[in-house]
Amino acid sequence: MEKLTFLGIGPKIARITIPYLAIAIVLTILFPQVFTFGKVLREPMLIAGIIFLLTAVICYFLTLRLMIPGLRNNRLVTGGMYSLSRNPLYLSLLLLLLPGVGLVMNSWIVITASVVGYLLFRKFIHEEDEMLERIFGDEYLKYREGTPMFFPNPFWKK
Repeated sequence: MEKLTFLGIGPKIARITIPYLAIAIVLTILFPQVFTFGKVLREPMLIAGIIFLLTAVICYFLTLRLMIPGLRNNRLVTGGMYSLSRNPLYLSLLLLLLPGVGLVMNSWIVITASVVGYLLFRKFIHEEDEMLERIFGDEYLKYREGTPMFFPNPFWKK
């Protein structure tokens, strides 16, 4: 029987997103006049960034709390954060953590790392979908039909 894996497509996303993020951070430090929103927005961006980062950490750990037992027992997790998005770990990293870092740094180019990561997520997520369908069959197909792939949507048909 095929077993679930912890990393999934994460390394494929990270292989490009992390170097991009590093370059964006260096550019922001070297050329703040080009890559930041300006000194006037520094404080509001910092506050917003801290809120994003705290939310990311909370979402990430709430998801891990559900995911790790699911991996150990090779069972499909559909509750908690997984009832809002089929990919809450990627969501917390790409939609909250990366933008949070950019906001804390007051850097528009750092925020674009989130877009790069999301595009890579979209390119590779079919691999995880196919694996979950192989392992869980109809149970996963039903879950997939009733739960958004990434962005939580209260109007999603259930």
